[in-house]
Amino acid sequence: MSPHTRYIPLAVGALLLTAACASRTEQPLPAASASLPAAGAVPSMALPPPSYAPMSPGIGWPTATYAYPTQTYAYPTATTTAPTAAPLTKSPTPTPVHAAKCTGQPKAAEILTIIKGEDGIPDKTFQVKDGPFCSGTWAFTTVKLAGSDAGDQEPLMVVTIGKGNTLTVVAAGSDVCNAQVQSSAPAGIRVLACGF
Repeated sequence: MSPHTRYIPLAVGALLLTAACASRTEQPLPAASASLPAAGAVPSMALPPPSYAPMSPGIGWPTATYAYPTQTYAYPTATTTAPTAAPLTKSPTPTPVHAAKCTGQPKAAEILTIIKGEDGIPDKTFQVKDGPFCSGTWAFTTVKLAGSDAGDQEPLMVVTIGKGNTLTVVAAGSDVCNAQVQSSAPAGIRVLACGF
């Protein structure tokens, strides 16, 4: 076999390939007026319907959760304060029972004698209206003008201390609730003279 004989099939193959390429020509472009759509026209193309991936069982669309802020209001509470009581001018204890009528001294006549000439007592004749009431050495008596009706005048009051020769007027007149009676008289006398 000659060395040139082996290259013949290769040359034949190259020629066939060249012939195939040469026979291929470019396709002419379509004419401008032939198939171009008018200006502004939308080519009609059928689009396939959208497809959705099937949902897995138990999985739904995501949901959003909103937390709304809350506000708490504290309403003021009304407080009432009891009014402060005015200072007591009377005894805070229950009103005591007044003194009982005297069983000994002083006697009514002694009270009428000792009040003569006292400040607050007119220079007239008096008689005992009620009393005397005694508690310890203290006594309380009400007197009125002799012979007058009880409704005609306001009786006068007399507070005394002591007995017999030591009998002394502490207060006499229409108001006998003085400082000495309030602070020193027994409760039974003070309630008659002062009302508490």
